[in-house]
Amino acid sequence: MPAMTTPRTPASWTVAPEPFDSPIAAALWRSYYTEVSDRWYRLHEGHPTDPEELEREVAADDGACFVPPGGILLVARYAGEPGGTAGVRLLDAGTGELKRVFVREDLRGKGGGPVLLAAAEEAARRLGAERLVLDTRGDLVEARALYARHGYVETAAHNDDVYAEHWFQKRVGTSGR
Repeated sequence: MPAMTTPRTPASWTVAPEPFDSPIAAALWRSYYTEVSDRWYRLHEGHPTDPEELEREVAADDGACFVPPGGILLVARYAGEPGGTAGVRLLDAGTGELKRVFVREDLRGKGGGPVLLAAAEEAARRLGAERLVLDTRGDLVEARALYARHGYVETAAHNDDVYAEHWFQKRVGTSGR
């Protein structure tokens, strides 16, 4: 599948599907998980994630749910370099779940988050989803603000993930445009 762009995509960003088990996807997953895990541990326990736990948890979620036709993993590149990721997996025929939305810290503020969201929404439509749901934590205030700015509304819980504190959804199907 060719790189996906939208009319609002800043020229420096491109987004394309990536195999979940590629070295690029693995490196971005490790960066994402390290950041959110360290953030939680520093906030609640005053230290970064234990390295053994980090390795165990990164390995436990290999991303296989992002294999078509039931899912897709997207990688955003900034000036050609891998800079972010977003995954969509189908929960049922009409519902996609947005996962692993992440932009490298050194590239934040350059428009990557909105580009990834737009590409993930288009990918969800292509998978047949009419709506996207997601969960996030209370301390991830930047993520919650990004979702709200782009039309995601807070809703009741759709899962029982132990770390989920906020749940969002957005209509993305052709009837929801």
